[in-house]
Amino acid sequence: MAEITKDMTIGEILRTAPDIAPVLMDAGMHCLGCPSAQGESLEEAAMVHGIDIESLMAEIAKHA
Repeated sequence: MAEITKDMTIGEILRTAPDIAPVLMDAGMHCLGCPSAQGESLEEAAMVHGIDIESLMAEIAKHA
């Protein structure tokens, strides 16, 4: 699987690793298909949703 970084958009992540979608959903990112998912980075989305990016990245790494 390709490396997932916090600088990637959610759209890029889902195109690269669609199996990460449940991890993002469980973290509270429920609008994976919304326009913001195509334009903001994972780090920006985490900030908007009040999610600790380092914890999220650790969870993604478990599934990558």
